[in-house]
Amino acid sequence: MKPMKHVLAAVASVAMATGAFAQANLTAETASPGGAVHLSPAHLTEIAGTQGIANIQLADGQTLTNSIQNVAEGKTDIAGTPYILPFLMSRGVGPYGSLGAEKGAELAGNLRAITPVTLGVFFLFAYDAKNIGGWDDLKGRKVYNGPPRGGALTNARSMIQIITGLKDGEGYEGMQANWGQASSIISSGEPDAVVLPELFPGSRLTTVAAAGKMTGWSMPKEVYEGEAMQKYMVAPGSAPFTMPIAELSATMGEDWTFKSEDDTFRAFSTVGGMVVHKDMDDQLVYDLVSAYVATMDDLKAKAPFGNTVAFDEPMQGMCGANPVQYHPAAARAWRDAGYKLDDCAVAG
Repeated sequence: MKPMKHVLAAVASVAMATGAFAQANLTAETASPGGAVHLSPAHLTEIAGTQGIANIQLADGQTLTNSIQNVAEGKTDIAGTPYILPFLMSRGVGPYGSLGAEKGAELAGNLRAITPVTLGVFFLFAYDAKNIGGWDDLKGRKVYNGPPRGGALTNARSMIQIITGLKDGEGYEGMQANWGQASSIISSGEPDAVVLPELFPGSRLTTVAAAGKMTGWSMPKEVYEGEAMQKYMVAPGSAPFTMPIAELSATMGEDWTFKSEDDTFRAFSTVGGMVVHKDMDDQLVYDLVSAYVATMDDLKAKAPFGNTVAFDEPMQGMCGANPVQYHPAAARAWRDAGYKLDDCAVAG
């Protein structure tokens, strides 16, 4: 039998080599696989383990409304979220109505951002066979604009109304179906057009384009630059989105055509990031974020949409009415890596 000290030394050696015993054991929650809000914490989980920073137990398929409350209450260490949720929590409204304004504000004050992400880009698209002429051709049409309730439906309805002046149920027939039915609903050809938050390229857009060539329309430049849309796009959880038409077309492939008055595609996106509790250890946060930023190219390479979801734009959606600020150690990690963060985005 080997002396115990030799056994312990062997275990320590294996641990160092495999990362089996990292410096911290953490829990994380996020949405179902397939989107950027899942890929981001999944990547963090991987690199934190392989670099010996932390063992992160990631639970996916979670309801993010609950996930960020778990972080705020100290029950979970990390969660992915659209920034609209902390905003609603801070006011004790919507899904957080039972908390009340005072308790909601207290809990939201416990949240700190560590990384950014784009959850989806809202835009109009339709099969070429539908002969849709663009935003000006939605009157009287059937438009699939999201699930039966929630932020996506509100955003899609608002986008259509600001651009066209049409209201769901009045100027056009809105069609709603749960996310799990989205691809089959679109592919069926039942809706004339679609306004949903998508990724470039996302699995849903790739799937539906297999049933026929599609066209996507940019937001009209005049509307995009107008007061109403500019105000809407800086609301908590939203951000302006622009991309060169040539780059977007190259990204999406020959099954897609994109139309704009010029060479720029304009839309708005739902934005968020990963959040932690404000009391998470500074060195741990710094190490996690530093490793994440240092492996940014690897993160982007893990999905076709990696270059279009703002993994490396830490100021996206920050400041203004967004109550979430960066954990100071996370901000230090981004800044040390050469990224710019305004002081308004960093907690004191």
